[in-house]
Parts: sequence; C-alpha cells; structure tokens
Amino acid sequence: MSGSTSPDPLPRLAPGTRAWFEMVGRVVCDTAGSVGLPADLDLSMVERYSDGAPLPDGPEHLVQGIRIDVVAGRASFRVGVGAHETADVTVVVTADGARRLNGLVVGDPAHAATREALLRSGELRVEGDPSPLAAVLAGAHDPIVHRTLPAAAR
Repeated sequence: MSGSTSPDPLPRLAPGTRAWFEMVGRVVCDTAGSVGLPADLDLSMVERYSDGAPLPDGPEHLVQGIRIDVVAGRASFRVGVGAHETADVTVVVTADGARRLNGLVVGDPAHAATREALLRSGELRVEGDPSPLAAVLAGAHDPIVHRTLPAAAR
C-alpha cells in the first residue's frame, strides 16, 4: 500500500530517565560488540549530568548518568553514577547540554557547533582520553538520537 508508514517498533524515550539510560547502555554495548574492540582494551567511562537528579532506586544514592566499563574488549554498563564518581574517561555535562546534543545527529553541522559551544562554556567537560571508544561513541550516537523523544514531544 503506497503512502503508508509502519509504526516505529522502538519507542522513543524521554532523556534522563532510567529507561533512557538503559537504552543508551544497550546501544553502546551493542555498538562496541559490532565495532570489535581490541581484546586487550580495559577502559572505564562515566558520563553524568552536572545538575542531575538523584536516582533513588539504585543500590546507592546515584545521580543521572551512566558508567561504561570495557574489560578485555567487552563492554558493560550501569545506570546511575555517584555525584563525584570518576573513571579513565569522565564526561560531565549539564542536563540541558546533553538534551541538546541528543537531539542532533552527527551529520548535522549543528551537532559539532553545539558540542564546541558546550565545551567552551564549560557545560561539557571531558577528562581523560576517549579516543579508544571513538568508533563506539560515534556509532552509538545516531541510534540514541533516533530513540530519544524530541523536545517538542516532552
């Protein structure tokens, strides 16, 4: 039937929610498996909102964020991070900055401009070297954007 569209089988999730962070973790881990990280790679990464809300249903009082651990080239994740938790790579971003970036695909020139503006303003800080995960993070970004509820729908 021409002109019809089928519904998207994957629901869009509100950014910053536990379900959204779980989706992000799955996408990152699936992408890491597809990219084929080196078997000797051990690296940890924490990304948290600098102004994140607490996640009271965790094993400890955690804030909005995610921890990615790569051990022997295999990625796993945990939703929620400590307010001052660090890792080999620590990314701290405002919730608004994260939402703006997660609304833009990598190919959109506004994505690079927004990222640079956030870095200049201090709304986004990156400590450590994320380059061993560059292909994973780049490959995961657009699928995350496509699963994130647009600002107009929130």
